Amino acid sequence: MIPTENSNSPQDAVTPAFNGSPRWRRVALFSLLALFLWCMLWEIWLAPLKPGGSLLFLKAVPLVFAIRGVSRGSLYTMQWASMLILLYFMEGVVRVMSDPPGPSIWMAAVEVVLSLVFFIAALAYVRPAKQAFKASAKQQKKSHSQK
Repeated sequence: MIPTENSNSPQDAVTPAFNGSPRWRRVALFSLLALFLWCMLWEIWLAPLKPGGSLLFLKAVPLVFAIRGVSRGSLYTMQWASMLILLYFMEGVVRVMSDPPGPSIWMAAVEVVLSLVFFIAALAYVRPAKQAFKASAKQQKKSHSQK
């Protein structure tokens, strides 16, 4: 894990502080919040599997755990949330392909788009930190080999 500038871990001396792009963080946060709300609305009111809603709205609960970390720009949260979001992408693709014609297909298509937007934004946010970490590790290895 790469510490952020607010971190006080012993690795701070080795790993450079990371200030990710606030634009990518905002895009990731917006898409995460939109996906959470979309899943809730979809399964409760807009196109539930059963009239009156179903417990399938609970699928949105894991997204809540990522909101705080994504809003703060935590690299660790961005990394695990980018893997979590792939479950929503898969569910959306499966439902686009398998649901009967109707509004549920459009709901699933929006889920696919929102999950892709988050995934791309999270990767774009984390990529510079990964590159900085690799460069720092290479520099450290080079300085150790010269001793």
